[in-house]
Amino acid sequence: MKDLRLPRIVLVTRKTPVELLLEQHGTLAQARFYLKSRGQDILEYEEIHERFQAAMEKVLPAIPPDQRRVHLDRGDLDRFLFAPDDVIVIVGQDGLVPNAAKYLHGQLTIGINPDADRYDGVLCPHPPSATAKLLDWAGRREGQGYHIECRIMAVAEREDGQRLLALNEVFVGHRSHQSARYRLRVQGHEERQSSSGVICATGTGSTGWARSISEQRGLNVSLPDPEQRRLAWFVREPFPSVYTGTRLNFGFVESDRQLVITSEMGAGGVIFADGIESDNIEFLDGHKVGIYIAHDTLNLLVPTK
Repeated sequence: MKDLRLPRIVLVTRKTPVELLLEQHGTLAQARFYLKSRGQDILEYEEIHERFQAAMEKVLPAIPPDQRRVHLDRGDLDRFLFAPDDVIVIVGQDGLVPNAAKYLHGQLTIGINPDADRYDGVLCPHPPSATAKLLDWAGRREGQGYHIECRIMAVAEREDGQRLLALNEVFVGHRSHQSARYRLRVQGHEERQSSSGVICATGTGSTGWARSISEQRGLNVSLPDPEQRRLAWFVREPFPSVYTGTRLNFGFVESDRQLVITSEMGAGGVIFADGIESDNIEFLDGHKVGIYIAHDTLNLLVPTK
C-alpha cells in the first residue's frame, strides 16, 4: 500500500532539442534535412538528448516506488496546482529553476544537472546519481551533506493587483526595447525618465543581467547575495533632456521599501520576469507598478561546502 504521508515528487523537465525538432518536422530524417539545408548538423542535438535520457534513467528509478509522483513539462507549470508539501525535482538547465520558482510557495526544490559539460549547475548543482540521497534528505530534512538556501525573490505588482514573481530580475520597459517613458520613484525621490527600461534584480539575478550592467558601468558596489533581503535596480541607458533626467539610475530596495514606476507609454509598455517576455503584464499610460521583496523564498537544496 502506498504511504500517503510521503510528499509528492513533482518532476519538472523541458523538451530536448530533438523532441522539439520532432514536433516541428515529424521524423528525424526530415529534421536532419532541415538542419543540413541550413548548414547545421543534428549530431549535437542528439548528444544533448542522449545525455538527458541517461540522466533520467538514473533519476526515475531513484524515486521510491511507493512515493506519489507527477511529471511536468515546463509548458504545463502555469496550469498545475502545487501542494504545500510537494518536493520539486528539476532536471535540466539552470534557467528551468526560475521558470518553476514563480509558481511555488516555499516548497523544497532540488535542481539536478543532466549535462555538467554544458550547464554550469548554479541552480541545478546535483548529479543525477545523487537523486536517492537527495530524496532521502528531503524526507527527513536533516543530516550532513546538504542544506536549504532560502533564495530571495522579487514581486512586481501593478495597481490593479496583477503581479509577477521573479527569482532573477524584473524588467519594466518597452516590449521592443526602444525608449520607455515613465516616472520612477524611490525613497521619496521621483524623476521622469526616458530609457531602455529598468531592471530590478535579486541576489540570484545579480550574477547575470545585473552583473553585466554593473561591470559595464564600472560600479564599485557589492550586489546582493542570494539570501540577502535586498534588491538592486538599474536604469538602462537613461537619456538626459529638458524633460527627462538621469539622476536616479541605480540603487537598492530594502525589505521595507518599494521601487515605484508609473508608465507614460501609450503603447508597447510591458513588465516581465526572468527573461520570459511572453509572460508579461501590460504597462501603459497611467499604470503603476511597485517592485519589492517577496514574502516567499525559493527553498533550494544545495550541497554543504
